[in-house]
Order: sequence, then structure tokens, then C-alpha cells
Amino acid sequence: MTTEQETRPLAAARPVRWAADTVATMREGARLRLDYSASSLWCVDRMIDDLRREETPYAAVERVLRGFGAYAGEVIVRQAGAEWWTAEGGHRIRTADGRLWDPIDEAHRCFTGDGSLRLLCRDATAGTP
Repeated sequence: MTTEQETRPLAAARPVRWAADTVATMREGARLRLDYSASSLWCVDRMIDDLRREETPYAAVERVLRGFGAYAGEVIVRQAGAEWWTAEGGHRIRTADGRLWDPIDEAHRCFTGDGSLRLLCRDATAGTP
């Protein structure tokens, strides 16, 4: 019997860890349960928006944003049967239709007020049964 970790591509190792760390941190620190559902991305978008409105310095939230992006990527992987890829020095999601998505960059765009992890997930999983 193989575990999920053993069957995942090597490209998934880091983002899967970042996502798991984010889930644990949000559960312990913010008392927020992230359950890898598409609807949980509403809360993540709101948290990023709150950080932006509070004018939190980018340097202080850079790793948090990476974790939120990795979490959104894992939501897409689980919802759409997608997989993590490494490309151009970063981590991307490749959906079954061959499209590449960059949830980590999207989290950074959310912080500038120009993105949405919820909408990225909706678009990436569109047409997935």
C-alpha cells in the first residue's frame, strides 16, 4: 500500500508542506479551520484583504502569502485532480486540460488588491466533475 505522499510528484513536496503549515498555523493562531474546500478560500481571501487594509508591510507577510497560495493550490489539486509542477523557478498547478496556474503568485496579487484565490480556484476547477 502506498501513501498519498509516496505517489505525489517531487514538485509537490514543498508546496504541500507550506499548505499543511498554513492549516496548522491558522488553526492554532487564528482559530480558523481550513478544510481544503473551495469555500474555505473565501476566508483566506478575507484574511489577505484584512492584512492589506491594515497596511501590514509586505516583508512581514511574504511567507504567509506563500502559505496561503500553496493552500489554494492544494485545494485545486484536490478538487480538480491537478498536480504541482515546478516551472521557471516557481511552483505551479497543472490541471488535467494542460493549463498552468500560479496560486502562490495569485496570493501576492491578492495582497495588492488585484487577485482572488477563490476566483482562481473557480476558474481552475471549471468543468471538473
